[in-house]
Amino acid sequence: MSESTSEGGIDRRSAAPMYDQLRQLIVDSIERDGLQPGDPLPSEHSLCERYGISRTVVRQALAQLEHEGLVERVKGKGTFVSRPRTAESLVHTLIGLYDDVERRGGHVHSDILRHEREKATSDVAEALEIPVGSPVIALERLRHVEGEPWSYSTTWMPEQVGEVTLGVDLSESSLYRLLAEHGITATDGVRSAEATVATHEQARQLGVSTGSALLRLRSTSRDAHGTPIEYFIALHRGDRSRFEFQLRQEQSQASLLHVDGSGMTSRAGTVSV
Repeated sequence: MSESTSEGGIDRRSAAPMYDQLRQLIVDSIERDGLQPGDPLPSEHSLCERYGISRTVVRQALAQLEHEGLVERVKGKGTFVSRPRTAESLVHTLIGLYDDVERRGGHVHSDILRHEREKATSDVAEALEIPVGSPVIALERLRHVEGEPWSYSTTWMPEQVGEVTLGVDLSESSLYRLLAEHGITATDGVRSAEATVATHEQARQLGVSTGSALLRLRSTSRDAHGTPIEYFIALHRGDRSRFEFQLRQEQSQASLLHVDGSGMTSRAGTVSV
């Protein structure tokens, strides 16, 4: 990367902010130099000297690139080219992470953090349509895709559903497949996605910085009789995941859910998408 404006440097007469110019210069250099995921980028100090700009400008540019998922900053080590975000279809289908990744030729490993009976809290009871305090099976997992921390999830199942999973090693297998083997299959459900940021504990589990962007999925699945069989909350790393939707004309009528200030949802009609 050259310092001169004609060769792709910072143009101080431009209306474009200097951090945005630097961001584009870094993007261009990654492509021009053929840098691959994991390759290091110049240090903040080096970029300051190369372009005669402040560290604040450099950090703004790198923060934008990190937000876009193009670079990864590792404390004490530097800035590196990121892996491409993996497209996932978990929001609009009833498949799980294991099956979604497997069908793309990838591998999922789960650290089982908790797999036990407990009493349903009010939120869990409402989602599963059971009385508060009813026994449920809780399954808490840290999911790894290709060896890298990917999502942190907790699944709750009514006792009569989840008891078939107790004692089964789910570190290398699909929960949904196990349930299907016992005749328990989800036929419909509601799944939502919302942005959030990592708490200290979530960041520690997922290998990111506190305050990093996460995508939170909430899902309730039902069987053919309309009975809830599973409720989960999953936190996905924002720098590794992007969710893809396939739209078809025959699916153009979708239910519109209104969320009020208390977080409660109500069906407000249909909308064409």
